[in-house]
Amino acid sequence: MGQEHKPLPEGVHTVVLGMGDLNGLLRGKRIPAENWANICESGMAMSNATLAIDMTCDVWDTPYTNWDTGYPDFHVMPIGEVHPIPWEEGVVYSFAEALGTDHQPLPIDPRATLVRVLQKASDMGYVTRIGTELEFYLLDKETLKPRDRGIQVYGLPRAAELEHVLGPIRRHLTAVGIPIEQSNPEYAAGQVEVNIRYDEALIAADRVVTFRGLVKEIGNAHGYHATFMSKPFFAESGNGFHVHHSLWKDNQNVMADNGALSKLGRHYLAGLQKHMAEMAMVSATTPNAYRRRQPYSFCPINNAWGIDNRTVGLRVILGNDNAVRVEKRDGSADCNPYLLLALEIAAGLKGIEDSLEPTAETVGNGYENPDCQPIPTDLATAVALARESDLMAEVLGADLLEILIQQSEREIEFIANQVTPVEIERYLENF
Repeated sequence: MGQEHKPLPEGVHTVVLGMGDLNGLLRGKRIPAENWANICESGMAMSNATLAIDMTCDVWDTPYTNWDTGYPDFHVMPIGEVHPIPWEEGVVYSFAEALGTDHQPLPIDPRATLVRVLQKASDMGYVTRIGTELEFYLLDKETLKPRDRGIQVYGLPRAAELEHVLGPIRRHLTAVGIPIEQSNPEYAAGQVEVNIRYDEALIAADRVVTFRGLVKEIGNAHGYHATFMSKPFFAESGNGFHVHHSLWKDNQNVMADNGALSKLGRHYLAGLQKHMAEMAMVSATTPNAYRRRQPYSFCPINNAWGIDNRTVGLRVILGNDNAVRVEKRDGSADCNPYLLLALEIAAGLKGIEDSLEPTAETVGNGYENPDCQPIPTDLATAVALARESDLMAEVLGADLLEILIQQSEREIEFIANQVTPVEIERYLENF
């Protein structure tokens, strides 16, 4: 059964239909308006290799799809509304989900993984609402270096310098259905942060996939290469993906109790804390992402928690009951939002099911807390923990977990097999 046909506004000649791949990168096709009704009914065919390729589009033999299976089709089905793309006259954008040719969920689809976790939350009586903060660099397209110099975090003169590109990012993305709350210069030259308004978890993840893809388009139109790569410059701030969690029931935030974290909220926090280390392969997916995990970098290195404390991995934010939430701070801006949220929410729900209690609050410097569990600072350690994790196996399923492990091991091998320019510079003439 197809989706309900979504009429196109007058004057539209093209629909951009996009979805998230294995790494949460935006992929899809452009469809003539004349074919839109057919796509809504039957779906758009794409190879299921889309859900088993790395960030460079390389393929390898995975347990679910490989050369022997012939990389058959799946169907991309439009969901939600169509939105005009402000910088392309006559073009609209629609998000999509991946389904099998029988129009059933695919076991290796990251989005379907999050849907399953959210169904469990719903069965427990909860709606999960998520706020996202994404950091990225705006680099000169030709040099791939920042155009500005020095750190000017929150600096309004720097913000004004960037307004010719950040202004369109805020306005255009809001027009495409991604409500932007604010933007600011971040803790490095060329680095910015944009906050997307919180919403139900699946909507939040869909928005992140679209946001990252369209920011690249807008940046390119203004002479910038936008990158969400976790650590493009070793001596500069890395790009984080901070996730704000709250649980709601009957339109009330059940993680709040008179402006403080409720008992249920403490259980959810404890679940995040207990499983934080074993989820690292999903929150930081490349060897480069672990270069971001350095002490005194505003990126956590352990599972400490604290109230309004940016040195810890889990920052509890208090206030009125609608605002109480837990911010998980270890995610990299280039990770897959569906998998990140699926694992984090599942961990929080486990905390509720098992009535877990968090460790003592960290007051002060979380980097120097010896009582907290460290989180992996290299991908090989993260892979080893993932292989032993019951939570990862339960949430991801055997095929998707194995694909992610294989991709991680391929990245580890690729990086290990390189002779870097700095090695040549340091050793070639001196030995």
